[in-house]
Amino acid sequence: MRWVSEDAGRFDRAWERSRVSMSERVRRLRSKSWHIGQCAISAGAAWFLAHDVIGHPKPFFAPIVAVVALGTSYGQRLRRVGELTVGVAVGVFLADVLLLAVGTGPWQITLVVAVGMSVALLLSPGGLFVTQAAVQGIVVVTVVATPGYAFTRWLDALVGGAVALVAASAVPQAPLRRPRRQAALVVRRIAELLREGARSATDGDADRAIEVLAAARGTDQLMRELQEAADEGLSVLASSPFRRRHQSGVRRMAELVEPLDHAIRNTRVLVRRIAVSTHHRQPFPPRYAALCEDLAVAVDEVADELAAGRMAEAARPSLLRVGQATARTGRVPELSADVVLAQIRSIIVDLLEVTGLDVLEATDALPPERA
Repeated sequence: MRWVSEDAGRFDRAWERSRVSMSERVRRLRSKSWHIGQCAISAGAAWFLAHDVIGHPKPFFAPIVAVVALGTSYGQRLRRVGELTVGVAVGVFLADVLLLAVGTGPWQITLVVAVGMSVALLLSPGGLFVTQAAVQGIVVVTVVATPGYAFTRWLDALVGGAVALVAASAVPQAPLRRPRRQAALVVRRIAELLREGARSATDGDADRAIEVLAAARGTDQLMRELQEAADEGLSVLASSPFRRRHQSGVRRMAELVEPLDHAIRNTRVLVRRIAVSTHHRQPFPPRYAALCEDLAVAVDEVADELAAGRMAEAARPSLLRVGQATARTGRVPELSADVVLAQIRSIIVDLLEVTGLDVLEATDALPPERA
C-alpha cells in the first residue's frame, strides 16, 4: 500500500504545481491586458490611417510596425519605437529602391540585407535598428514585392511608428500603483512567516517549521516581481510625459526594493534557525517567540500603510517598540535562539528604512542589547 500513498502524494504535488502554474499564467495575462489592448487598437488605427486616410490599398507595414514597436513592456519604450520605426523605414525604402532597379531573387535578397544593415549601422549601432532594416527589406523583396506600390510601404512604416509613438505616451496609472501593492505583498509575507515561525517554535512542531522554511525559500519570486514592478514604474515615468507628477512617489517606492530584499533574506535566516532548533529539540525561549509575534503585528501595520497608498511612517512607532523590547530581552546560550533574536533586530532595521529612515538612522534607533 505504500506505493499507493506515494503515488497519491506525487499526484497531489503535481496537481498543486499545475494549479499554481495556471494561476500565475492568468495573473501574467491580466498584468499584460493593457499592453494587448494598446497593441490591438494601435494596429487597427495604423491600418485605418494608412488605408482610409492616406489611401494605400494594402498598408501591410503600418500595423506591423505599430505592434512590434510597442511590444509588451514599458522599458525604454520611446527609444524602441524610434529605433524600430526608423530601422523599418530605412529597410523598406532601400528595398523599394533595389526592387525597382534589380527585381527579386536570391542575390537580390543578399544585396538588400547587406545594404540595409550597412546603412542602418552607419546611422545607429542599435541591434534592433539594424536587424529591422534587414528583416523588413527581406519582407519587401519576397512577400510584398509589388513594384507598383513602391515607396508607399515606406510611408506605411512611418505611419505605424507615429501611431506607436502616440500610444506609448498614453500609459495608465496601474503600473505606477503596482510597485506599492507588490511591496505590501512582500511585507505581508514577512509577517506571515514571522507568525508561523513563532507558532512552530512555541509548540515545537518540526514539520510545520520545515514547511515555513520552504515557504520562506519560495519568496524569491515575490522579490523578482517587486523589482520588475519598480523597473516598470520608472520606465513609465520615462515613457509618458503625462505621469511626471508621480515621479517622486515612484522613485521612493523603487528605493524600497533593497531594504525589503534585506528584510526577506533576514526572515529566511530567522525561520531557518527556528527549523533547526525545533528539529534538534533545542529549548527556545517563549519570550523570543512572543517577540516574533509582536514584530508580525508591527509588520502588518507597514503592509497596511503601503497597501493604502501611503509611505509607512505611521508604522514606525510599532517597530520601535518591538526594537526596544529586544533590548530588554536577555541573551541565551543556544545558538539558534540567539540568531533568531539578532535577526529580529535586523528585520526591524530593514523595515525602519521602509518607513523613511536611512540605514544609519534605523540602526541608531535601536537601543543596544542587554548582555
